[in-house]
Amino acid sequence: MAESEICALTARELADRLRTREVSAREVTQAHLDRIEQVNPQVNAVVTRTAESALSAAAAADERLAAGEDVGPLHGIPMAHKDSHETAGIRTTYGSPLLADYVPERDELLVERLRAAGVITIGKTNVPEFAAGSHTFNPVFGLTRNPYDPTRSAGGSSGGAAAALACGMHPLADGSDMGGSLRNPASFCNVVGFRPSPGRVPDWPRAMGWTTMAVKGPMARTVADAALLLSVMAGPDPRDPTSLETPGSVFAQPLEADPRGLRVAWSPDLGGSLPVDPAVAAVVERAARTFEDLGCHVERDCVDFTGADEVFRTLRAWSFAQTHAEHRDRLKATLAQNVGEGLRLSGVDIARAEVLHTALFHRTREFFERYDVLLLPVSQVPPFDAELEYPASVDGVPMEDYLGWMSSAYFVSATGSPALSVPAGFTPDGLPVGVQLVGAHRAELSVLRAGHAFEQATRFADRRPGLLG
Repeated sequence: MAESEICALTARELADRLRTREVSAREVTQAHLDRIEQVNPQVNAVVTRTAESALSAAAAADERLAAGEDVGPLHGIPMAHKDSHETAGIRTTYGSPLLADYVPERDELLVERLRAAGVITIGKTNVPEFAAGSHTFNPVFGLTRNPYDPTRSAGGSSGGAAAALACGMHPLADGSDMGGSLRNPASFCNVVGFRPSPGRVPDWPRAMGWTTMAVKGPMARTVADAALLLSVMAGPDPRDPTSLETPGSVFAQPLEADPRGLRVAWSPDLGGSLPVDPAVAAVVERAARTFEDLGCHVERDCVDFTGADEVFRTLRAWSFAQTHAEHRDRLKATLAQNVGEGLRLSGVDIARAEVLHTALFHRTREFFERYDVLLLPVSQVPPFDAELEYPASVDGVPMEDYLGWMSSAYFVSATGSPALSVPAGFTPDGLPVGVQLVGAHRAELSVLRAGHAFEQATRFADRRPGLLG
């Protein structure tokens, strides 16, 4: 098979062809390494490469299959891991000069599971410093650019992962999401990003094991591929006190389901609580009409997000103060500011945030007694100028800081609900826009099925970046 054909296959197609030995893991790995060599200079998505060890691992994978040994569900699939995910023996910088030469001695749990499932590690993907912010740039590796328009942002913090997916540098990607870091870059790069419920994908090691705002999850070019990757990532682990008991295998089942009768609520602006660029709002409205055409019961309605902003900002600042206070004076200014806000919090401030957090959870729980899915914008803006740190305004409304334009994503983070970013259209200028499908707490499978039905009806993800020719 030609490199272009291999790199265009979905992960499920690739896994099938690897298992039947229609193509070898060595061929697949080399094809993706070649694609990185050809395209990465234009976007700067993959920042560390492990070609020699990847080809060695691919050869061993081929030998295991030829010998009739059992192989994992992701046997021979190449992946570059997010540069804030620790990988044994591979440089992991977190996008920070403080860790520019850090080489972990062990894999973190997520990477451990991926490798056990047969993944071939081919490198690391770019992140903003300490994965803070939804625009991917840092002093170590520089800026990641949008594959659909290199003058625009690829989003973040999983921006390198999203850009690499869009360009065919790998068929699957791992990421993390506190305030939108799986969803925003997926929306900007016309790929799929899925924030699961807290505990669905266990995380280890982490100092604050009981916190639930940050989660890890899958990215892919299709919803079905994201579900396949989730099936490997999910499942209990005793090292994470919040991990859920449901085995990950439930997400490997087919996603085909009749969407007729699905109860869909939608809002272009989160119930009037946020400014949204008109081009983004138009895509959300068209997506609502698509669900109507699929036979769903569609109403304009929204969760009451009262308190979500305070919840997210307080708990984020608190966690950043715990993690980064010691080297605050050596961080980028916006991150250092967040740390300072966390250091000024009192116990009463944190308790108030947790009370608001609980009330928001219950309002969301009650909302999903009436609806199956909530359709929202992922980001309030299309991909913005890559030379900016963040959009200074949204639809003419000034943003107070670098978090404001991400509110449509982080309000959802505060609910604890699973949320899927799925390609939904393009602006008149040709920039990708995703929509966010939100479900009830722990209802990942329902959200994935709704996203798959939307994806099959619209096929926006089939439009690849122009730089691929």
